[in-house]
Amino acid sequence: MDLREKIEKYVPYNEQEEKDKNTILKYMDAFEDTLTRNNEFGHFTASSWVVNKERTKVLMIYHNIYKSWAWTGGHADGDSNLLHVAIKEAEEETGLKNIKVLNNSKIISLDTLPVHGHVKRGKYVSAHIHLSVAYLFEADENDSIRIKPDENSKIGWQDIDKAVELSTEPHMKPVYSK
Repeated sequence: MDLREKIEKYVPYNEQEEKDKNTILKYMDAFEDTLTRNNEFGHFTASSWVVNKERTKVLMIYHNIYKSWAWTGGHADGDSNLLHVAIKEAEEETGLKNIKVLNNSKIISLDTLPVHGHVKRGKYVSAHIHLSVAYLFEADENDSIRIKPDENSKIGWQDIDKAVELSTEPHMKPVYSK
């Protein structure tokens, strides 16, 4: 199943996701390249909620650019298999090696997320939209984790009930509360 078909089949959780799903599909129709950062207006990213076996904690990173606790994730960079991208990013950003895919590999959240202009690796990046597709994973909270200094400065298993309040990004609070 291709990316468009997965998004079309996704059943939105709420009104926000219904609107964002329609916006993402329109983006895909309007722009030739939504899988790479060459599209400076908006492009796909893949994110992940990594929970422990008991489902009481979520692994979060303290994101250097956003100055906030956040889920892991990153740009598609041309890869239309966003599940693969989410796994790769979770491993790269946390050091985890044994991530189990949950929810039958289905999308758990679909969002259009604003990104403010910022400097990354010494270059200015204009404000744009992330077409975010998120997945659910499980990992052992006793497995070794580590920060990725060029992207995050802290990492830790957080009480799942505290994830929303740990974020200092107002637009992410509704996303994390889903």
